[in-house]
Amino acid sequence: MAENNGSSCSHTGESNPEELDKAVQDCLRQIKHKLLVFSGKGGVGKSTVAVNLAKAFADTGAKVGLLDIDFHGPSVPVMLGLKGYQAIQGRDGILPYEEGNLKVMSIPFLVGQEDAAVIWRGPMKMHVIKQMLGYVSWGELDYLIIDSPPGTGDEPLSVCQTIEDADGAVVVTTPQDVAVADVRRSINFCEQLKLPVLGVIENMSGFVCPKCGEVVNIFKSGGGQEMCQQMEVKFLGSIPLDPQVVEMGDAGKVFSAEATSGPAQQAFAEIVQKLEL
Repeated sequence: MAENNGSSCSHTGESNPEELDKAVQDCLRQIKHKLLVFSGKGGVGKSTVAVNLAKAFADTGAKVGLLDIDFHGPSVPVMLGLKGYQAIQGRDGILPYEEGNLKVMSIPFLVGQEDAAVIWRGPMKMHVIKQMLGYVSWGELDYLIIDSPPGTGDEPLSVCQTIEDADGAVVVTTPQDVAVADVRRSINFCEQLKLPVLGVIENMSGFVCPKCGEVVNIFKSGGGQEMCQQMEVKFLGSIPLDPQVVEMGDAGKVFSAEATSGPAQQAFAEIVQKLEL
């Protein structure tokens, strides 16, 4: 865990709107690439993809920020072993968790209670998202990856309106028709906001047997790829369901960095190579 000198920062406070907007723009100017991770519905492994993408970029030597704006179901602290971490106020803003060249910020770091229910309406959410951009000491970054909550509600809309020069969105789905249908809505959402869709990832596409390593299609497969062809968006790849992903996520370890070689780890590596930023 990073050691920083500063005062405790357990809540978000009031701020002048013009001052906050300027702070956001000053922050964004220091970030080369902004990447949003979306999903049409919950439970498809969106946060798993966001965490592993962030770690994969960081492992290349790039300076990476991971911003978790899933206020009602933040998973990033658990997946990175940061439960109980509390952000503090430094000289240049709120200090994110920092390890190596990866910086992380999530709402539990600010509210001070990991199990607290966040009950906010849209305007408050947008205000806090701006604070997490403008008042957090991100510094110069090569990549900022934003883990957005599922669907097309307040949070993804606020991010798109705030980060007008975002490189684009990666949309995560699972192979089932019900999940793919929701992803179509996410893609249409991006198109209406003129946000490029960098590609679609089909997660849980097959199951990796822990004994023999064979991939079995228990949820069917190919739904995401077929949808991409129909909607003329890039298909980034399929990630099979691997028990190691679940075990390492619960243990606060990043799968793509620590797992033994296998189909899922290879899939993550190939997806990073296919992303064009």
